[in-house]
Amino acid sequence: QVQLVESGGGVVQAGGSLRLSCAASGRTFTNYVMGWFRQAPGKEREFVASISRSGGSTSYPDSVKGRFTISRDNVKNTVYLQMNSLKPEDTAVYYCAARLKSDYNDWGQGTQVTVSS
Repeated sequence: QVQLVESGGGVVQAGGSLRLSCAASGRTFTNYVMGWFRQAPGKEREFVASISRSGGSTSYPDSVKGRFTISRDNVKNTVYLQMNSLKPEDTAVYYCAARLKSDYNDWGQGTQVTVSS
């Protein structure tokens, strides 16, 4: 099991930017595909971004493509989510997750992002 701790959430005005960080410990970081998810009140959890073990491949849904960028530092065992041009609909709790094989089995505690209009 890998332990994940998110940070960097907060309140920002629409059009602003935030960078989330997720520090991993406990297992070999490069064994894991890393992802970011979010969940708004009353809504299901939504996939936001993923990055391959080497960092060479990323994936985003259309809702954030071109605005969000996922990256990882395999020396610091940290994954990042740079969020630009934020919209009120981006308001949610953001979770970092790790995938060893087919499923994301390890999750962080989440960090709140609030975008005001």
